Amino acid sequence: MPLLDTRVPAVLLRVDRNPFHHGTLGAVRSLGRAGVEVHVVADESRSPVRSSRYVRRLHPPPPPGASPGDVLAVLRRVADHIARPAVLVPMDDASAIAAGRLRDALTPSYLLPDMPGTLPERVADKAELAAVCASAGLPHPTTLVPDSPQRAADDATRLGLPVVAKWSRPWLLPAGGGLRSTLLVRSAQQARELYLRTREAGSPLLLQAYLPPGPDRDWFFHGYVDRSGAVRAGGPGVKRLAWPRGAGLTAVGSWAPNPHLRALAERLTGELGYRGVFDLDFRRCHATGRYHLLDFNPRPGAQFRLFEDGAGLDVVRALHLDLTGRPLPDGDPVAGRAFVVENYAPLAVLRAAPGGRELAWYAADDRGPGRAMWSLWARHVSGRLRERLGSGAAAQAPAAPGIPRAASPSPTDNEKASS
Repeated sequence: MPLLDTRVPAVLLRVDRNPFHHGTLGAVRSLGRAGVEVHVVADESRSPVRSSRYVRRLHPPPPPGASPGDVLAVLRRVADHIARPAVLVPMDDASAIAAGRLRDALTPSYLLPDMPGTLPERVADKAELAAVCASAGLPHPTTLVPDSPQRAADDATRLGLPVVAKWSRPWLLPAGGGLRSTLLVRSAQQARELYLRTREAGSPLLLQAYLPPGPDRDWFFHGYVDRSGAVRAGGPGVKRLAWPRGAGLTAVGSWAPNPHLRALAERLTGELGYRGVFDLDFRRCHATGRYHLLDFNPRPGAQFRLFEDGAGLDVVRALHLDLTGRPLPDGDPVAGRAFVVENYAPLAVLRAAPGGRELAWYAADDRGPGRAMWSLWARHVSGRLRERLGSGAAAQAPAAPGIPRAASPSPTDNEKASS
């Protein structure tokens, strides 16, 4: 008998338009290799994911800025096409929040974890997360929510510059507006100016005490909470290399034993009554040694494939098994296993990995996405260089009366600073 129930398809949902989202490809391969029919609802017209042999069909996503009603309409069309119940796998925060809100309307066409529909939104909201940590007794960076430009400047000074600025609900940020979900603020004036963009951002501005990065300070915990409330699959990992360096996503990570981090994850999900896949980001304070929770992502993290255990279980497979009523096998952790995102850390592919290694894009049994990624990445990098050179030339040239100089290019969707 196969590990997963191959009679039940899976639908991956992603609202974010980032073509380099390697977590989506990881989920496609994890389920496809197990024999599950995989449908992808995302803007994959330019993404290497469309080249995977394990994608049964790509479906058009909801429009940018989609309402829950828009998401529901799209998922109903997909359900009509599949014509049997499917496991729904949200791949970004906006999708997880929409699925939570729409849970009653989506059943019985889709199988979803049984938890309060508002919980994904609560834990993804950065302001709410501070309150959740306080209630659960988990360390969290000191967080202030200013209510005026002057208060933002005062709070930044009070916390001690530099400080970390976050938008409470980053999934509401407008595309192409140049606003980053997280930013390191180095002056009171910068905090004041950022607050003035609150209406544009669509959610309150938060200012957090800055915990400096350093070796072995950035950790994450991926897991799945089954119907009984037990944390299964996944495990603790340490970020070896980030992109951008010291303040971004995991470019190189490794599976590292950390019983204390597991205990924190179990306490938090237990107190919340959380069910399903989750991804927690921590930073260890150098002065105290305490792990501060920075983010709670109510969906698979992009590097979840790092945590495939000795029984072949990862958090996405655990979700499918649990929702289809199958037992989850107990597998041994693979300490030292590595995960590398090749376009952000190409030289890391050459380093030794005692516990084995998984690459984000290349796979011997699914070569298409790797080839497509490098082609797309070359165009992306050359385009960014042209933008920067054009911006530099425009900045040096005298501006014509009444014509502003070109703005510097905004960061890509992948860039994200951590506190």
